[in-house]
Amino acid sequence: MTDFKQFFNQYKMLVLLAATALIWVFFAWQTDGGYITPRNLSNLLRQMAVTGILACGMVLVIIAAEIDLSVGSMLGLLGGFAAVFDVSYHLPLPVTIALVLLMGLLFGLFNGYLTAYLRIPSFIVGLGGMLAFRGILLGVTGGLTIAPVSDGLVWIGQGYLSHTASNVLGVALIVLTVLLIWNQRRRTAANGLAVAPLWRDGLRVLLIAIAALAFVRTLNSYDGIPVPVLLLLALLGIFTYMTNHTVFGRRVYAVGSNMEATRLSGVNVQAVKLWIFGLMGLMCALAGIVNTARLAAGSPSAGTNGELDAIAACFIGGTSMRGGSGTVYGALIGALVMSSLDNGMSMLDVDTFWQMIVKGAILVTAVWVDVSMRSNRR
Repeated sequence: MTDFKQFFNQYKMLVLLAATALIWVFFAWQTDGGYITPRNLSNLLRQMAVTGILACGMVLVIIAAEIDLSVGSMLGLLGGFAAVFDVSYHLPLPVTIALVLLMGLLFGLFNGYLTAYLRIPSFIVGLGGMLAFRGILLGVTGGLTIAPVSDGLVWIGQGYLSHTASNVLGVALIVLTVLLIWNQRRRTAANGLAVAPLWRDGLRVLLIAIAALAFVRTLNSYDGIPVPVLLLLALLGIFTYMTNHTVFGRRVYAVGSNMEATRLSGVNVQAVKLWIFGLMGLMCALAGIVNTARLAAGSPSAGTNGELDAIAACFIGGTSMRGGSGTVYGALIGALVMSSLDNGMSMLDVDTFWQMIVKGAILVTAVWVDVSMRSNRR
């Protein structure tokens, strides 16, 4: 049993990917292959994008040992503002996007200020925001759907890269992987540490190259890479770099691991938490824009339960509920698991109440695994 736990801790991401593959195999069997058609996979990834964008911000919040329950309502509100600016005021698309992103940043900073400086528990701040933002959304939209949005905004949620651009992106991802692994080997050797065998890194590059080419070829066999998926890939790169290679990223982990020790070491813990929530607000704004663009309308019910999906994605992806541990790519794999279940159960016409039961059970199981693994390390 101990050996299994050590294996699970060391290869957690591989276990998650294997679980995702099993989910796909099961639904492919149940739908006679309809689940794994390029069209459905493209739709699945587009659905995942909104949850994935929220998860990119939420993972930082949870790593810092905080929580934000307002993100679903904030997503709906900011998506509603995007629709109002576009439909009612006919603002140019760049202005609409800039205004919504600015509003998201300000909302997030406001939540961060209440949590970090006024010392209101983030759970209460999020709970209050969940109600307040949803109420403002209903007031702004009058409880009505705002449509139709402009073609330019729709393209953000429903557009595709051309096949040529998709192929170029696939090659670029492989080249970037080679450069990153080579740079990692160089830095490891320069620090006098043991360098992994060349064959092992070569195998990593080969597997990533196969996955990237399969990804591009599958989506190109339909219409190309969806724009929301491209945005999600960009965020994956940005947030992974930020958490692994910046001072701010290291401070986020330090705050979640031991806030008092981090404060005594001279780190402005309050400022770190403030900007974590600011980034969460930005992700809500971007997710709101994508969601409104995907639906081609601003809906007063948009983002309902979005916070639960984002939090579940983080926990499933290995982020510790106690803070101090987690990765962005793990959260995105968790978002893929959630979206895969949603998509598959919808194709099988599973009753909504069963879908909610399954997702709730998976969330509880993910937290139980985290708690049991941590308790056995002591």
